[in-house]
Amino acid sequence: MANAWSNWSGFVKAAPKLIATPTDAGELAELVRSAPGPLRVAGAGHSFTPLVQSDGTIVSLEKIEGLVSHDPATNRARVGAGTRLGALMHILQGIGQGLPNMGDIDRQAIGGALGTATHGSGPTLGAYHTQLETVQFVDGQGKLREYSRAGDQDMIHATGVALGAFGVLTEVTMNNIPTYRLRRRKRALPIGDMLRDFQTMMAAHRSAEFYYIPFSGYAQFIASDLSDAAPTPRPTEDDEEGLATLRKLRTALRWLPWLRRALIKGAVKKVPAEDYVQDWLNVYASDRRTKFNEMEYHLPFEEGPKALAEIIELTEKHFPEVYFPMEVRSVAPDDFWLSPFHKRLTCSIAIHHDAANDPLPFMRAAEPIFLKYGGRPHWGKMHSLKAADFRKLYPRWDEAMAVRRDIDPENRFVSPYMAGLFGIEPGPFGIQR
Repeated sequence: MANAWSNWSGFVKAAPKLIATPTDAGELAELVRSAPGPLRVAGAGHSFTPLVQSDGTIVSLEKIEGLVSHDPATNRARVGAGTRLGALMHILQGIGQGLPNMGDIDRQAIGGALGTATHGSGPTLGAYHTQLETVQFVDGQGKLREYSRAGDQDMIHATGVALGAFGVLTEVTMNNIPTYRLRRRKRALPIGDMLRDFQTMMAAHRSAEFYYIPFSGYAQFIASDLSDAAPTPRPTEDDEEGLATLRKLRTALRWLPWLRRALIKGAVKKVPAEDYVQDWLNVYASDRRTKFNEMEYHLPFEEGPKALAEIIELTEKHFPEVYFPMEVRSVAPDDFWLSPFHKRLTCSIAIHHDAANDPLPFMRAAEPIFLKYGGRPHWGKMHSLKAADFRKLYPRWDEAMAVRRDIDPENRFVSPYMAGLFGIEPGPFGIQR
Protein backbone atom coordinates (compact mmCIF):
# COMPACT_ATOMS: atom_id res chain seq x y z
CA MET A 1 0.00 0.00 0.00
CA ALA A 2 1.33 3.44 -0.96
CA ASN A 3 2.25 5.95 1.71
CA ALA A 4 -0.21 8.81 2.04
CA TRP A 5 0.31 12.36 3.27
CA SER A 6 -1.95 15.42 3.27
CA ASN A 7 -1.76 18.89 4.67
CA TRP A 8 -3.99 20.08 7.53
CA SER A 9 -6.84 21.23 5.30
CA GLY A 10 -6.73 18.15 3.05
CA PHE A 11 -6.22 20.26 -0.09
CA VAL A 12 -2.64 19.10 -0.76
CA LYS A 13 -2.03 15.36 -0.98
CA ALA A 14 0.98 13.19 -1.75
CA ALA A 15 1.83 9.51 -2.20
CA PRO A 16 5.59 9.37 -1.58
CA LYS A 17 7.71 6.24 -1.82
CA LEU A 18 8.90 6.87 1.74
CA ILE A 19 7.75 8.80 4.81
CA ALA A 20 10.62 8.98 7.27
CA THR A 21 10.84 10.25 10.86
CA PRO A 22 14.53 10.55 11.79
CA THR A 23 15.38 10.94 15.46
CA ASP A 24 18.56 12.98 15.08
CA ALA A 25 20.80 14.79 12.63
CA GLY A 26 22.79 11.64 11.84
CA GLU A 27 19.72 9.70 10.69
CA LEU A 28 18.55 12.73 8.75
CA ALA A 29 21.89 13.06 6.98
CA GLU A 30 21.75 9.43 5.87
CA LEU A 31 18.24 9.95 4.53
CA VAL A 32 19.35 12.97 2.53
CA ARG A 33 22.16 10.94 0.99
CA SER A 34 20.21 7.77 0.19
CA ALA A 35 16.41 8.17 0.29
CA PRO A 36 14.35 8.36 -2.93
CA GLY A 37 14.20 11.91 -4.27
CA PRO A 38 12.99 14.54 -4.32
CA LEU A 39 13.17 14.89 -0.56
CA ARG A 40 10.74 17.33 1.05
CA VAL A 41 10.24 18.24 4.70
CA ALA A 42 7.00 18.22 6.68
CA GLY A 43 6.46 20.21 9.84
CA ALA A 44 2.85 20.24 10.97
CA GLY A 45 1.39 20.37 7.46
CA HIS A 46 -0.21 23.76 8.10
CA SER A 47 0.81 25.24 4.75
CA PHE A 48 -1.68 25.43 1.90
CA THR A 49 0.80 25.32 -0.98
CA PRO A 50 2.44 22.07 -2.24
CA LEU A 51 5.72 22.78 -0.43
CA VAL A 52 5.82 19.29 1.08
CA GLN A 53 4.34 17.38 -1.86
CA SER A 54 6.71 14.74 -3.27
CA ASP A 55 6.54 11.32 -4.89
CA GLY A 56 9.99 10.58 -3.46
CA THR A 57 10.55 11.07 0.27
CA ILE A 58 8.72 13.17 2.85
CA VAL A 59 10.72 13.69 6.04
CA SER A 60 8.84 14.48 9.23
CA LEU A 61 10.81 16.32 11.91
CA GLU A 62 8.37 15.41 14.68
CA LYS A 63 11.05 13.46 16.60
CA ILE A 64 13.64 16.23 16.36
CA GLU A 65 12.04 18.43 18.96
CA GLY A 66 12.33 19.89 22.41
CA LEU A 67 14.71 22.16 24.30
CA VAL A 68 18.41 21.59 23.59
CA SER A 69 19.88 24.38 25.73
CA HIS A 70 19.20 27.89 26.94
CA ASP A 71 21.03 30.94 28.24
CA PRO A 72 19.25 32.99 30.94
CA ALA A 73 21.68 35.88 30.52
CA THR A 74 20.80 36.46 26.84
CA ASN A 75 17.28 34.97 26.80
CA ARG A 76 18.30 32.60 24.04
CA ALA A 77 16.95 29.08 23.63
CA ARG A 78 18.10 26.35 21.25
CA VAL A 79 15.37 23.92 20.18
CA GLY A 80 14.78 21.10 17.74
CA ALA A 81 13.26 22.22 14.44
CA GLY A 82 10.29 19.89 14.83
CA THR A 83 9.12 21.51 18.08
CA ARG A 84 5.49 22.60 17.80
CA LEU A 85 4.76 26.19 18.73
CA GLY A 86 2.23 25.09 21.34
CA ALA A 87 4.91 23.07 23.11
CA LEU A 88 7.53 25.78 22.58
CA MET A 89 5.43 28.34 24.43
CA HIS A 90 5.39 26.20 27.56
CA ILE A 91 9.07 25.32 27.24
CA LEU A 92 10.01 28.99 27.11
CA GLN A 93 7.68 29.99 29.94
CA GLY A 94 9.30 27.30 32.05
CA ILE A 95 12.74 28.89 31.63
CA GLY A 96 11.52 32.47 32.08
CA GLN A 97 11.48 33.40 28.40
CA GLY A 98 8.83 34.37 25.87
CA LEU A 99 8.45 34.73 22.12
CA PRO A 100 8.22 38.46 21.38
CA ASN A 101 5.20 37.88 19.17
CA MET A 102 3.05 35.09 17.74
CA GLY A 103 0.36 34.37 15.21
CA ASP A 104 -3.00 33.02 16.29
CA ILE A 105 -2.27 29.36 15.48
CA ASP A 106 0.16 27.31 17.57
CA ARG A 107 0.05 23.99 15.71
CA GLN A 108 2.97 24.69 13.38
CA ALA A 109 6.46 23.32 13.93
CA ILE A 110 9.03 26.04 14.48
CA GLY A 111 11.03 24.84 11.46
CA GLY A 112 8.03 25.21 9.17
CA ALA A 113 7.06 28.55 10.69
CA LEU A 114 10.58 29.87 10.08
CA GLY A 115 10.80 28.44 6.58
CA THR A 116 7.58 30.10 5.39
CA ALA A 117 8.00 33.47 7.18
CA THR A 118 5.06 32.92 9.52
CA HIS A 119 4.30 35.97 11.66
CA GLY A 120 2.14 37.73 14.20
CA SER A 121 1.12 41.39 14.16
CA GLY A 122 2.73 44.66 15.21
CA PRO A 123 4.49 47.43 13.27
CA THR A 124 7.66 47.05 15.36
CA LEU A 125 7.53 43.25 15.66
CA GLY A 126 9.17 40.96 13.13
CA ALA A 127 8.20 37.47 11.97
CA TYR A 128 9.62 34.41 13.73
CA HIS A 129 12.73 34.29 11.52
CA THR A 130 13.90 37.69 12.82
CA GLN A 131 14.60 35.97 16.16
CA LEU A 132 17.19 33.62 14.67
CA GLU A 133 20.63 33.60 16.28
CA THR A 134 21.90 30.29 14.86
CA VAL A 135 20.67 27.72 12.36
CA GLN A 136 21.84 24.13 12.00
CA PHE A 137 20.78 22.09 9.00
CA VAL A 138 21.69 19.12 6.83
CA ASP A 139 22.58 20.22 3.30
CA GLY A 140 21.80 18.47 0.02
CA GLN A 141 24.88 16.26 0.29
CA GLY A 142 24.10 15.07 3.80
CA LYS A 143 26.60 17.37 5.53
CA LEU A 144 25.76 19.18 8.76
CA ARG A 145 26.16 22.95 8.55
CA GLU A 146 25.75 25.64 11.20
CA TYR A 147 25.66 29.41 10.87
CA SER A 148 25.37 32.18 13.44
CA ARG A 149 24.21 35.76 13.25
CA ALA A 150 27.48 36.90 14.82
CA GLY A 151 29.76 35.24 12.28
CA ASP A 152 27.63 34.52 9.21
CA GLN A 153 24.95 37.20 9.01
CA ASP A 154 24.56 36.92 5.24
CA MET A 155 23.95 33.17 5.53
CA ILE A 156 21.39 33.71 8.28
CA HIS A 157 19.62 36.25 6.07
CA ALA A 158 19.85 33.95 3.03
CA THR A 159 18.63 30.78 4.76
CA GLY A 160 16.31 32.11 7.47
CA VAL A 161 13.31 31.87 5.14
CA ALA A 162 14.15 28.74 3.19
CA LEU A 163 10.95 26.89 2.15
CA GLY A 164 12.62 23.62 3.12
CA ALA A 165 14.88 23.92 0.08
CA PHE A 166 18.08 25.35 1.59
CA GLY A 167 18.76 22.28 3.70
CA VAL A 168 16.73 20.50 6.35
CA LEU A 169 16.69 22.36 9.65
CA THR A 170 17.68 20.35 12.71
CA GLU A 171 18.17 22.94 15.46
CA VAL A 172 17.75 26.70 15.80
CA THR A 173 18.69 29.20 18.48
CA MET A 174 16.09 31.90 19.04
CA ASN A 175 16.57 35.34 20.57
CA ASN A 176 13.66 35.66 22.98
CA ILE A 177 12.65 38.16 25.65
CA PRO A 178 11.91 37.74 29.37
CA THR A 179 8.46 36.33 30.04
CA TYR A 180 5.77 39.02 30.07
CA ARG A 181 2.05 39.78 30.31
CA LEU A 182 -0.31 41.33 27.83
CA ARG A 183 -3.50 43.31 28.15
CA ARG A 184 -5.75 42.25 25.31
CA ARG A 185 -8.80 44.21 24.20
CA LYS A 186 -11.32 43.42 21.49
CA ARG A 187 -14.27 45.40 20.20
CA ALA A 188 -16.45 45.71 17.11
CA LEU A 189 -15.96 48.71 14.81
CA PRO A 190 -17.61 49.74 11.51
CA ILE A 191 -15.29 48.72 8.70
CA GLY A 192 -15.47 52.23 7.23
CA ASP A 193 -14.00 53.66 10.43
CA MET A 194 -11.34 50.96 10.54
CA LEU A 195 -10.23 51.64 6.97
CA ARG A 196 -10.25 55.41 7.47
CA ASP A 197 -8.16 55.24 10.66
CA PHE A 198 -6.14 52.19 9.67
CA GLN A 199 -2.62 53.56 10.05
CA THR A 200 -3.33 55.33 13.33
CA MET A 201 -5.07 52.38 14.96
CA MET A 202 -2.58 49.75 13.83
CA ALA A 203 0.35 51.87 15.09
CA ALA A 204 -1.21 52.84 18.43
CA HIS A 205 -0.56 49.46 20.09
CA ARG A 206 2.31 47.02 20.51
CA SER A 207 0.22 44.56 18.52
CA ALA A 208 -3.02 45.22 16.67
CA GLU A 209 -5.05 43.30 14.12
CA PHE A 210 -8.61 43.04 12.95
CA TYR A 211 -10.97 40.58 11.35
CA TYR A 212 -13.55 41.74 8.85
CA ILE A 213 -16.72 39.64 8.93
CA PRO A 214 -17.99 39.38 5.33
CA PHE A 215 -21.43 40.86 4.72
CA SER A 216 -21.52 42.48 8.16
CA GLY A 217 -20.01 45.92 7.62
CA TYR A 218 -18.10 45.41 10.88
CA ALA A 219 -14.62 44.37 11.99
CA GLN A 220 -13.44 42.88 15.26
CA PHE A 221 -10.45 45.02 16.31
CA ILE A 222 -7.94 43.36 18.67
CA ALA A 223 -5.17 45.25 20.48
CA SER A 224 -2.49 43.85 22.81
CA ASP A 225 -0.11 45.88 24.99
CA LEU A 226 2.40 45.04 27.70
CA SER A 227 0.98 45.05 31.23
CA ASP A 228 2.22 44.66 34.81
CA ALA A 229 -1.29 44.05 36.13
CA ALA A 230 -2.37 40.81 37.77
CA PRO A 231 -3.86 38.19 35.44
CA THR A 232 -7.60 38.20 34.88
CA PRO A 233 -9.71 35.41 33.35
CA ARG A 234 -9.55 35.05 29.60
CA PRO A 235 -13.09 35.03 28.17
CA THR A 236 -14.36 31.75 26.78
CA GLU A 237 -13.59 31.44 23.08
CA ASP A 238 -16.62 31.40 20.81
CA ASP A 239 -14.88 31.62 17.42
CA GLU A 240 -15.96 28.13 16.38
CA GLU A 241 -19.57 28.78 17.39
CA GLY A 242 -19.45 32.07 15.50
CA LEU A 243 -18.17 30.35 12.37
CA ALA A 244 -20.94 27.76 12.61
CA THR A 245 -23.53 30.55 12.81
CA LEU A 246 -22.03 32.38 9.81
CA ARG A 247 -22.06 29.14 7.81
CA LYS A 248 -25.72 28.49 8.66
CA LEU A 249 -26.74 32.02 7.67
CA ARG A 250 -24.78 31.69 4.43
CA THR A 251 -26.55 28.45 3.57
CA ALA A 252 -30.07 29.26 4.76
CA LEU A 253 -30.26 32.81 3.42
CA ARG A 254 -28.43 32.43 0.12
CA TRP A 255 -31.41 33.90 -1.74
CA LEU A 256 -32.11 36.60 0.84
CA PRO A 257 -28.84 38.54 0.98
CA TRP A 258 -30.40 41.60 2.63
CA LEU A 259 -31.65 39.48 5.52
CA ARG A 260 -28.33 37.69 5.83
CA ARG A 261 -26.51 41.02 6.02
CA ALA A 262 -28.91 42.39 8.62
CA LEU A 263 -28.66 39.33 10.85
CA ILE A 264 -24.86 39.13 10.65
CA LYS A 265 -24.49 42.85 11.33
CA GLY A 266 -26.76 42.59 14.35
CA ALA A 267 -24.93 39.56 15.69
CA VAL A 268 -21.46 41.13 15.33
CA LYS A 269 -22.56 44.34 17.04
CA LYS A 270 -23.83 42.30 20.00
CA VAL A 271 -20.59 40.40 20.57
CA PRO A 272 -19.38 41.59 23.99
CA ALA A 273 -16.13 43.52 24.14
CA GLU A 274 -13.13 41.82 25.78
CA ASP A 275 -10.53 43.26 28.12
CA TYR A 276 -8.22 40.95 30.08
CA VAL A 277 -4.62 40.45 31.21
CA GLN A 278 -2.75 37.17 30.90
CA ASP A 279 0.74 35.75 30.52
CA TRP A 280 1.83 35.96 26.89
CA LEU A 281 1.36 32.27 26.14
CA ASN A 282 -2.30 32.47 27.18
CA VAL A 283 -3.10 35.35 24.82
CA TYR A 284 -1.93 34.81 21.25
CA ALA A 285 -3.26 31.45 20.10
CA SER A 286 -6.89 30.62 19.35
CA ASP A 287 -8.67 27.33 18.82
CA ARG A 288 -9.02 26.59 15.11
CA ARG A 289 -10.97 23.40 14.45
CA THR A 290 -12.98 24.30 11.35
CA LYS A 291 -10.69 23.56 8.42
CA PHE A 292 -10.10 26.12 5.72
CA ASN A 293 -7.81 27.03 2.85
CA GLU A 294 -6.07 30.38 2.88
CA MET A 295 -4.41 33.02 0.74
CA GLU A 296 -2.36 35.76 2.39
CA TYR A 297 -0.55 38.60 0.69
CA HIS A 298 1.90 41.05 2.24
CA LEU A 299 1.51 44.60 0.94
CA PRO A 300 3.24 47.92 1.53
CA PHE A 301 1.65 49.09 4.78
CA GLU A 302 0.01 52.18 3.31
CA GLU A 303 -1.66 50.16 0.53
CA GLY A 304 -3.51 47.86 2.93
CA PRO A 305 -6.82 49.76 3.29
CA LYS A 306 -7.26 50.25 -0.47
CA ALA A 307 -6.57 46.60 -1.21
CA LEU A 308 -8.87 45.38 1.55
CA ALA A 309 -11.72 47.61 0.36
CA GLU A 310 -11.46 46.02 -3.10
CA ILE A 311 -11.29 42.50 -1.68
CA ILE A 312 -14.42 43.15 0.40
CA GLU A 313 -16.26 44.52 -2.66
CA LEU A 314 -15.19 41.51 -4.75
CA THR A 315 -16.31 39.06 -2.08
CA GLU A 316 -19.68 40.61 -1.35
CA LYS A 317 -20.57 41.10 -5.03
CA HIS A 318 -19.41 37.81 -6.48
CA PHE A 319 -18.71 35.21 -3.77
CA PRO A 320 -21.72 34.88 -1.45
CA GLU A 321 -20.52 31.43 -0.38
CA VAL A 322 -17.58 32.96 1.53
CA TYR A 323 -18.20 33.42 5.26
CA PHE A 324 -14.78 33.14 6.94
CA PRO A 325 -13.44 36.43 8.38
CA MET A 326 -10.63 38.29 6.62
CA GLU A 327 -7.57 38.82 8.83
CA VAL A 328 -5.51 42.03 8.66
CA ARG A 329 -2.16 42.45 10.43
CA SER A 330 1.05 44.49 10.28
CA VAL A 331 4.65 43.23 10.31
CA ALA A 332 7.96 45.07 10.81
CA PRO A 333 10.51 45.21 7.97
CA ASP A 334 13.56 42.93 8.02
CA ASP A 335 16.70 42.07 6.04
CA PHE A 336 16.08 38.41 5.18
CA TRP A 337 16.50 37.80 1.49
CA LEU A 338 13.33 35.76 0.88
CA SER A 339 11.22 37.40 3.56
CA PRO A 340 7.96 38.91 2.27
CA PHE A 341 8.71 41.75 4.71
CA HIS A 342 12.11 42.49 3.17
CA LYS A 343 12.91 46.17 3.65
CA ARG A 344 9.31 47.35 4.06
CA LEU A 345 6.69 47.85 6.74
CA THR A 346 3.91 45.49 5.76
CA CYS A 347 0.16 45.10 5.90
CA SER A 348 -0.82 41.43 5.63
CA ILE A 349 -4.30 40.49 4.43
CA ALA A 350 -5.48 36.90 4.67
CA ILE A 351 -8.63 35.50 3.09
CA HIS A 352 -10.05 32.08 3.91
CA HIS A 353 -12.52 29.63 2.42
CA ASP A 354 -14.15 26.60 4.00
CA ALA A 355 -12.13 23.46 3.20
CA ALA A 356 -15.38 21.78 2.14
CA ASN A 357 -15.60 24.19 -0.82
CA ASP A 358 -13.37 24.67 -3.86
CA PRO A 359 -11.18 27.66 -2.93
CA LEU A 360 -9.69 28.30 -6.36
CA PRO A 361 -12.31 30.58 -7.99
CA PHE A 362 -12.26 32.94 -4.99
CA MET A 363 -8.47 32.92 -4.66
CA ARG A 364 -7.92 33.43 -8.40
CA ALA A 365 -10.26 36.41 -8.41
CA ALA A 366 -8.63 38.01 -5.36
CA GLU A 367 -4.98 37.52 -6.32
CA PRO A 368 -4.84 40.23 -9.04
CA ILE A 369 -5.98 42.80 -6.48
CA PHE A 370 -3.16 41.85 -4.13
CA LEU A 371 -0.64 41.95 -6.96
CA LYS A 372 -1.86 45.36 -8.17
CA TYR A 373 -0.85 46.81 -4.82
CA GLY A 374 2.63 45.28 -4.80
CA GLY A 375 1.81 42.22 -2.73
CA ARG A 376 4.21 39.40 -1.98
CA PRO A 377 2.51 36.08 -1.15
CA HIS A 378 2.94 34.19 2.09
CA TRP A 379 5.12 31.23 1.13
CA GLY A 380 2.85 28.74 2.83
CA LYS A 381 -0.48 30.07 1.57
CA MET A 382 -2.18 29.80 -1.79
CA HIS A 383 -0.77 31.75 -4.73
CA SER A 384 0.05 31.20 -8.40
CA LEU A 385 3.43 32.95 -8.72
CA LYS A 386 6.58 31.49 -10.27
CA ALA A 387 10.28 32.34 -10.39
CA ALA A 388 9.93 35.19 -12.91
CA ASP A 389 7.43 36.90 -10.63
CA PHE A 390 9.57 36.47 -7.52
CA ARG A 391 12.64 37.87 -9.23
CA LYS A 392 10.75 41.16 -9.60
CA LEU A 393 9.48 41.13 -6.01
CA TYR A 394 12.71 40.21 -4.19
CA PRO A 395 15.80 42.43 -4.71
CA ARG A 396 18.20 39.67 -3.60
CA TRP A 397 16.45 36.80 -5.36
CA ASP A 398 19.37 35.83 -7.59
CA GLU A 399 21.79 35.89 -4.64
CA ALA A 400 19.44 33.65 -2.65
CA MET A 401 19.23 31.20 -5.54
CA ALA A 402 23.04 31.08 -5.73
CA VAL A 403 23.22 30.21 -2.03
CA ARG A 404 20.59 27.52 -2.54
CA ARG A 405 22.60 25.94 -5.36
CA ASP A 406 25.66 25.80 -3.12
CA ILE A 407 23.71 24.13 -0.32
CA ASP A 408 21.89 21.69 -2.62
CA PRO A 409 23.99 21.30 -5.79
CA GLU A 410 22.20 18.13 -6.89
CA ASN A 411 18.72 19.55 -6.20
CA ARG A 412 17.81 16.83 -3.73
CA PHE A 413 15.20 19.13 -2.18
CA VAL A 414 13.66 20.32 -5.46
CA SER A 415 10.27 18.82 -6.30
CA PRO A 416 8.40 19.83 -9.47
CA TYR A 417 6.53 22.49 -7.47
CA MET A 418 9.77 23.89 -6.05
CA ALA A 419 11.31 23.85 -9.53
CA GLY A 420 8.52 26.16 -10.68
CA LEU A 421 9.14 28.50 -7.76
CA PHE A 422 12.88 28.61 -8.41
CA GLY A 423 12.93 28.51 -12.21
CA ILE A 424 14.72 25.15 -12.43
CA GLU A 425 14.11 23.01 -15.50
CA PRO A 426 13.66 19.22 -15.13
CA GLY A 427 16.45 17.19 -16.71
CA PRO A 428 16.67 13.58 -17.92
CA PHE A 429 17.49 12.19 -14.47
CA GLY A 430 15.08 14.25 -12.40
CA ILE A 431 15.39 17.85 -11.41
CA GLN A 432 18.58 19.42 -12.73
CA ARG A 433 20.01 22.93 -12.68
